[in-house]
Amino acid sequence: MPIAAKIRVQRMIKGYSQEYMAFRLNISQNAYSKLERGETELTVRRFYEIIEILEVPMNSLLTEYRSFDL
Repeated sequence: MPIAAKIRVQRMIKGYSQEYMAFRLNISQNAYSKLERGETELTVRRFYEIIEILEVPMNSLLTEYRSFDL
């Protein structure tokens, strides 16, 4: 799952709106929506701001979980 999709999932788990995230990031709701859709490149700085708002560990958004049949 792409990082942008993981951010969206975490935002929804927290019950935060895109408008709230955009407000906290000091960007427009449209700009935030583009981040979640992967249409805008996510900078390292912006990534850190998002994980701080969402209060999630960085590796939870970076780690790719895969299941293997044994």
